[in-house]
Amino acid sequence: MTAHIDQTEVEPSPDASQEPARPDLGYRLRQQAILSEFGVEALRGTDVDHLLQRAAELCAQGMGAEFCKALEYRRGEDQLLVRAGIGWGPDVIGQARVGADLASPAGFALKTGRPVISNHLADETRFRTPQLMADHGIRRAINVLIENRDGAFGVLEVDDTREGMFEEADIAFMQGFANLLGGAIERLRTESLLRAALARQDLLAREMSHRVKNSLAIVASLLALQARAAEAEPAVQTALTDARNRVEAIASVHDQLWRQGDGAGEGEGEGVPGELDLAPFLEKLVANLASGAPGRRLACTAAPQRISADRAIPIGLLVNELVTNALKYAYPPETRPEGGEIRVRAERERDAFVVEVADDGVGLPADFEIGRTSRSLGMRVVGSLTRQLGGSLTTPRTGEGACFRLEVPLAG
Repeated sequence: MTAHIDQTEVEPSPDASQEPARPDLGYRLRQQAILSEFGVEALRGTDVDHLLQRAAELCAQGMGAEFCKALEYRRGEDQLLVRAGIGWGPDVIGQARVGADLASPAGFALKTGRPVISNHLADETRFRTPQLMADHGIRRAINVLIENRDGAFGVLEVDDTREGMFEEADIAFMQGFANLLGGAIERLRTESLLRAALARQDLLAREMSHRVKNSLAIVASLLALQARAAEAEPAVQTALTDARNRVEAIASVHDQLWRQGDGAGEGEGEGVPGELDLAPFLEKLVANLASGAPGRRLACTAAPQRISADRAIPIGLLVNELVTNALKYAYPPETRPEGGEIRVRAERERDAFVVEVADDGVGLPADFEIGRTSRSLGMRVVGSLTRQLGGSLTTPRTGEGACFRLEVPLAG
């Protein structure tokens, strides 16, 4: 929203024959060049005070005036605060106030939206001369409204102690500054509101994450208690322990997801909300699994790849299930007491992201087939996660040991 300039409150000239010559074309062209210069700053600016100060400096320069000030309307006080300016003393900027009523030139411009030109303040009958202007010997002034869709912000005013004439053509120049200021102030306010909304969303997400982790920890503790109470039934105890481990795995994946999300992309200016880099995510996940299996060797090699959180979670759970399975069965102590290494590799291949979990252990049974109905809950979980990802899981023969290869399409 911009102020209209078709109606201007102009002081009648007491003697038109005494008016100086009107500015030439070169003067108006210089004004347009200055206005264009400020337009670039208004688009890029990030600080309201700096923009107000630059507007005052450049507007005074373009008008060839000694003074210029940007006044902010304080609604609760019904006054105009000198927020920025040039030519005024240090005790004026940020402190001095003028009335916002219709009896002051700036107040009239604010309340009516009509630009005001007063070339003879000493003989002015329409308005009173504000004390601030009288103290500085101001003889003439021109005021325009600064507004946007949020309403009136304030007034931009050019003043001078020297004889001369501000013209209606000067209104267009000043109104251009005022309109650019109004738009920039509205933009910065909107950006501030968006930042506040994002900060609140982040706070709510952290709180949600904290509560989910606490809830999963309670479930895991309950399962652990049930497992200890089922000592007389080894099969039940094993099932409960496996269930507890899976709940803890979900909690671990969830925790890693949010921990990386808290610091992802800081200082880099990259990344998309809702995405994370899968490499550090998997590396931390494998490190956590290794800490829970002392004496076992786990290695993870992952290439950087940003992926949505909706895909990162099932990938993390699938890796957790396959690594846990390898820890249980790849190196049985009765035949492979020396143990061995379990490797996790993740990288992009063409239009898919590939994750492999491999070992050098006893290998898979000869009749093992993915997709065939299995009594193993772990493999049923793996199959379900693969379908959820829209990917494919194979067991390529790479020599000794077992290898599970997951391919997840990146598109879609």
